[in-house]
Parts: sequence; structure tokens; C-alpha cells
Amino acid sequence: MAKEKWWKSSVVYQIYPRSFCDSNGDGIGDINGIRSKLWYLEALGIDVIWLSPVYPSPNADNGYDISDYYGISAEYGTMDDMKALIHECENRGIKIMMDLVVNHTSDEHFWFMEAKRSKDNPYRDYYIWKKGVKDNPPNKMESCFGGNAWEYSEETGEYYLHFYHKKQPDLNWENENVRREIWNMMNYWIDLGIGGFRMDVIDVIGKVPDKEIKENGPKLHAYLQEMNRETFGGKNLMTVGECWGADTESGKLYSDPDRNELDMIFQFEQMSVDQIQGGQKWDLKPFALTALKEAFAKWQKALEKKGWNSLFWNSHDLPRIVSRWGNDKEYRVESAKMLATVLHGMKGTPYIYQGEEIGMTNYPFAGIEDFFDVESVNMYRERKQSGYKEEDIMKSLCAKSRDNARTPMQWNSSREAGFTEGIPWCRVNPNYREINAEKALEDKNSIFYYYRELIRLRKEEPVLVHGTFEMLCPDDENIFAYRREWNGKKWLIVCNFFEEPAVFHYPARGRVILSNYRQESVIRLEQITLRPYEAVICELI
Repeated sequence: MAKEKWWKSSVVYQIYPRSFCDSNGDGIGDINGIRSKLWYLEALGIDVIWLSPVYPSPNADNGYDISDYYGISAEYGTMDDMKALIHECENRGIKIMMDLVVNHTSDEHFWFMEAKRSKDNPYRDYYIWKKGVKDNPPNKMESCFGGNAWEYSEETGEYYLHFYHKKQPDLNWENENVRREIWNMMNYWIDLGIGGFRMDVIDVIGKVPDKEIKENGPKLHAYLQEMNRETFGGKNLMTVGECWGADTESGKLYSDPDRNELDMIFQFEQMSVDQIQGGQKWDLKPFALTALKEAFAKWQKALEKKGWNSLFWNSHDLPRIVSRWGNDKEYRVESAKMLATVLHGMKGTPYIYQGEEIGMTNYPFAGIEDFFDVESVNMYRERKQSGYKEEDIMKSLCAKSRDNARTPMQWNSSREAGFTEGIPWCRVNPNYREINAEKALEDKNSIFYYYRELIRLRKEEPVLVHGTFEMLCPDDENIFAYRREWNGKKWLIVCNFFEEPAVFHYPARGRVILSNYRQESVIRLEQITLRPYEAVICELI
């Protein structure tokens, strides 16, 4: 049997640098702030830090608009700080996974500033330019942040493509020089000692604007195979691609090891079950547990033999899971542990977003003035102009805004949650005196220690890494239960997803491995009543 990939038994922790820890009092998190908290991440037991962008950026989209791929933003520190972080993580057995944002650059990147000068500039073809139709954009392709995806450039009288902010022009991946520049940049970071790449909206690089194809273009997989060949292939690194438009068939293409593309992808089917089909993420519909189970089971089965799943509830782009599908008030601790159990018991590599491990919640937004993310502000403006009710707009924003994830990490109960000694770049959630890392570390029954135990189990129990997956009671509207099996060992994971007690039947006894309630060491499963948000992992005996 070939040597197993290290990332199959690893757990990743995402850091959003701006909001993690500020070391110099300017109100913005930074690299030295991260270095000061490595002891905390080591105590949690994680193996990989996914670091959201720390490159120079005008911050039109909070760092995902990069103006220099080879530098470090001054607000985050210096390249020496970055090298020290990589080195110190290595000493603690932690790898750094850099955020690779190569679908687009900032409009302040040297390439684009040259490209817009004239039509015959050598950098012109690094981006996608088209003439308008009369006084209108080339076609009706839309930006993910609202409005048309084409922006007029006065300098040459043509439009450039931007699928995100107008300050994020899309790169032209058909240009071989563009790809070569990207390979050189990736190899630069690999040579510095990083452990891999998380690839931002990577399924968009194969776009064909003339045919209005945005995701999953015809050359996408050829580009990824070339990337593999020219950069990380054979170097035992970890790669994950963000693919909002992926289905199970394309998921197999990305992550089948025989195809030499990526190790895994982020797909978002399970995170869309509370969204009206065909609508935007703001178009809310009631949550249905059966739909969530169906989505998870489909991906678990599809990638079981060829490919690999990434497991996540949260990220810098998603609201806090305990507020979204848990209970962030009376049962915050129980529901946070239950949601963690559901996720970490499945097959794949789990991802934890900063603050998830202490049960941080959504921010109590009062009005549009509380929002700062470009996507949220644009949505508010567009829906107001379209006649939506203020109440409905705010309901959607409070539920789904990316701002929920980006409030500062809550370290302790001191001023500004211990995030900064200055004025934070955005407001701290006012519940920080009750919810913070210091309190969690003092309480042996906290969410933090429950996450630590889940991480330990993944490292020590092959059934969690390699075991087959079988969804149980798929039509039950209250219970999320499944079985994992490996080399004769059978584990049952059973969770009550809601506040009301729920009855579960299984013809066996189980030796309790982990639970979010006090349990007997052995439980009879023929008929058990699960308490609110109760979660149990047990070995069938």
C-alpha cells in the first residue's frame, strides 16, 4: 500500500489575519500576533494553518485583491516576520497553507497598471478586454458582488472583465505568460517552506467570457494539471480548491489522485440548503435537516474510492455555524459540540475557522451602518433600489453576511476582547466577556476541549480517516446519524440536531468514545431518547 498522504489525518485551522491578533496596537491583526498565539493552536492540536492573504493589497476586498504576490502587506508585518512564522510553525509541527488568489489581481498590481495604458502594451493580454456594444458592456455577465462584470476603462475605451469587485480584474489564463508568472510565484513560496495552497475561486480560471462561461470552463482541468506539473506535484504539499460551482462529477475530476490536479476541493452544496434554489445566498428558505444529510451523504459516497472531501461549517465567507444551525443562546455549548461531532466524524479533512472552537457567534447587527463588507453593502443598495423591504434585507444580511465571520477573535474579557490595545478595525462582538478563549481554557467542559478531543481521535483512530460511510435514517427530520467502518471496527455517530428530545433506534450496544453530555460507558441503542443537541460517538459492540 502506498504511503498515506499526511493531510488525510490532519485538521486545518483557518486564520483571517486582520481579525486574529494585533501585536502593535494599530487595531489590525498581524503576523506577529499570530506568532504570539501559536502556543494556543498547538494546545488545540491542529496540524495546518490556512492563512488568508497577507500580501500587499488596497483592501477593496479585504486582501483578496493582491497588488504584489511576492510581498507582505506593511499592516501585517514584513517578509522576515513571515519567514519567522513559517519557521516557528515548523518547530511546532504545524504547516502553513497560503491563500492563492490567481483568478484576479488588484487593479493596482503592476501588470494591470501597465495593461490599461494602451492596447499594444506587453501586459495587455494578461487581462480580458472587450469592446462594448454601442454604449453597453460586451455582454450581460454579472459580478458576484452585484452589477455587470465588465468595467469601462477610459484609457483605451474598452471594458475589462471582473467577476468580483471592479478593483479585481480577472486574469487571462489563456495567456501562457500569465501561467508562467503564476508558476514562478508559487514555486517562490514553496521554496520558502510552506505546506500547500488554498486556491481562491479556482474553478473560475477556465472562464470563456465570449460564451458567457464562468465556472468549469473547457480548459480548467488542463490548467490545473499544468499547475500540478510545474509547481507542487510530487512535493508532498496539500492543495484545496474553492469551487462554488462544483458537483460530484467535477469533484472527482479535481481530487482523483490519478489525475494529478488537487488533493481536495471546497464545494458548497451542504452550505446552500437554507437558500432558495436558483436564487442568491440572500434568498432564505427554512432549514431542513434531511436536505443537509442528503448533500453530505452524496459527497461522502461519490468521493469514497476516488478523491477526498474537505469538511467545514465556517470560513471567512460564511456566517457562524452555531448561530446559523445551532442555538447560540440557551444551548450554545451543546449545539456547538453537536455540530462539531457531525462534521469531524465524517471522512475527509476537517477545517476549523478561528473562534469556531470557542463557539463564537454572529454579530448583533442593528442597521446597515454596522456592515463593512463590500458584498453586503452592495447587496443592501441593490435590493433597496429594487423595492425590497428594509426588514427583509436586514434579515438576510444578519443571517448570511460575511461580516459575521470577520469580527475580531475573542481572546479574553479585557477591553476589545484582548484582540488589540488600540481601536479595532471592526467592532468586537459584545458577548466577548462570556465567550472568549481564556474562559474556554479554564473550563474542562468547554467547546475548546471538545474540539481538541475530536482532533486527537482523528490522529489516533484510522476508522475516522479511512472508514466507509453509511448514512442512517436519512428521512428522520431530527437526527443526524451515520456509521463508519474500517478493518472490523464499527463506529456510530448519532446527533440530535434540535432542541426537542428525539428518539433513536439501533439494534446494538455502544461503548461511548465521546459525548457532549455525561454518559454511561456503555449504552443500549435499541431505543434511546437524545437530549437537546445531544451528540454521541460510540464503538459498536
